[in-house]
Amino acid sequence: MYADFIGSAGSIFDLTTQLYPGYFLPLASLGNLTKAIARGLKDPSFRVIQSHFAISANLGEVAAKEEVWEVVAQLVGLGLGILILDTPGLVKSYTVLSSTWLCIRLLHIWLRYESLSVLQFNTINLKRARILVKSHVLHSTVPGCMECNKEENILVWSQFMKPKIIFGSPLEKMDVMDRSHFLVENLLKLYANEKYILVVNPQLDDLKFYVSFKVGATSLSVLRSIWQTFWLSENWESKGNVYDQLANSLMELEDRFDDFIQKLKSSKWDTQQLNLKVPKEISIDDINTF
Repeated sequence: MYADFIGSAGSIFDLTTQLYPGYFLPLASLGNLTKAIARGLKDPSFRVIQSHFAISANLGEVAAKEEVWEVVAQLVGLGLGILILDTPGLVKSYTVLSSTWLCIRLLHIWLRYESLSVLQFNTINLKRARILVKSHVLHSTVPGCMECNKEENILVWSQFMKPKIIFGSPLEKMDVMDRSHFLVENLLKLYANEKYILVVNPQLDDLKFYVSFKVGATSLSVLRSIWQTFWLSENWESKGNVYDQLANSLMELEDRFDDFIQKLKSSKWDTQQLNLKVPKEISIDDINTF
């Protein structure tokens, strides 16, 4: 979807060349560059979709069929474009031309959205992890693949979802905490059994969580940090002690996370391949250096 929006922006640059013929070269070049970026973003997404439909290890066949249909669609579009260009007086009307492009582009984006919205993945990415974790924290249940995929909003970036989680924040740069030797030492002891350290900024209206990962952290570590984040978000007491609430959340994590994983497996979620990447930022290596 993001690639389609970027591609639409590239087409807008092409349309504006008629309004500003003196800037034809830079506008056309910018339009081609933008559409090239869109194609670069779109192709990897198509490979994921093709793999989704290749349930019988026939990825090559699925990809070939898609390419054939894409060529057919391009030829149909080219034919319609020629008919429009041959219509007397239509080409000279910029309003009609731009309105026609807008209608076709909106139809394309709508069809793209409808096609993507019916896809059902049993893999866990960041958005689906949020949905699954929230359901388990609140109701001790895990939605199935169909229900979760319907709830997932493909247009919203996970960075803008609540609660706000900042992954890969170095511990020494977390301005929300008092970095005294005593407090840092307590945090390191508190998270001794985890591959990450999570702290929270309680001074904002909306809680913001910072996660710093240790060397050796995996996708499961990311999932555990998300579970702890949602538990804190739902049970946070603004007047309570921050350290005590972190400790309580870790105890809840220890008690309930195994149940969460078991319910994921029983709901046919793929827990072996978690699409939750550990950030490449600096990780905590030698905890004795703090």
